[in-house]
Amino acid sequence: MKEYKNNKELIEYLISKNVTVNNIEQALENIEQYSYYSIVNSYKFVFKDEENNYKPNVTFEEILALYEFDKNIKAIFLKYTLEIEVIIKSLMANIIAEQYGVENYLKLENFDEQANEEFKNNLIECVNKEIEDNYKKHSAIKHYKDTYGFIPPFVLTKILTFGVISRYYGLLKQADRQAISKRFKLSDKLLKQILVNLTMVRNISAHSDRLFCFCSKYYISFKEIDEEYHTKGNFTNLYMIIKCMQVLLKKDKFDEFEDLFNKEVENLKEKINSIDINDILKIMGFNA
Repeated sequence: MKEYKNNKELIEYLISKNVTVNNIEQALENIEQYSYYSIVNSYKFVFKDEENNYKPNVTFEEILALYEFDKNIKAIFLKYTLEIEVIIKSLMANIIAEQYGVENYLKLENFDEQANEEFKNNLIECVNKEIEDNYKKHSAIKHYKDTYGFIPPFVLTKILTFGVISRYYGLLKQADRQAISKRFKLSDKLLKQILVNLTMVRNISAHSDRLFCFCSKYYISFKEIDEEYHTKGNFTNLYMIIKCMQVLLKKDKFDEFEDLFNKEVENLKEKINSIDINDILKIMGFNA
């Protein structure tokens, strides 16, 4: 848009592009609540042809259904990536304490000798800053700092973000990374790749970006998980993320996740007519 349009004008503009709006009053309410940009601009590409025109019989309600589908699966992914985050943090805290003790573990010599020294120093600086920032906000940090003068790994990992934990894992000594990755019957290299991508998925799920069309340049060596799967290009899609989550979650937790996800797919299938549900699944990486 090159000029401001109010919500009614935006609806009129959409109709002028041959998109049907079945309930204008409800559409205005949706746009007021979520914004035209978040609904239409973010999801319209799925409903357009190669010439950037809307396909026949597209409705606003279909675009909204895809928006709501994405919003709902983000809540699902957030819940279960948080579950994985807890698991990884617990395993890391145990291996760090076991190998380097509960006090002076943040030393350069306790990290991978082959890793970039600047990366290791930056991580140590980042972790110490998190401790400092959480001193007054996190009672356990204050307690251990005041009482013992140090923060044990099982307390530290609770305040670190998934992104920092992912970096920390990648800089551990290989033997330590392997001690964790073998719990999932994965190579340490593959687990590192997965954690980088899961961090991105977790952050997208917690914010307003699109998730269903997730595409990451940080490629996962997916042959270790599914040797029959093929993609056109070296990138990671949402289907690959789902299969990686299956490896990291206990069976009952993944079954819960899969059931919730499949229900959202079925719900979307009921609400779209101008395109096929397989068009959406293909974007996510299914049947690629």
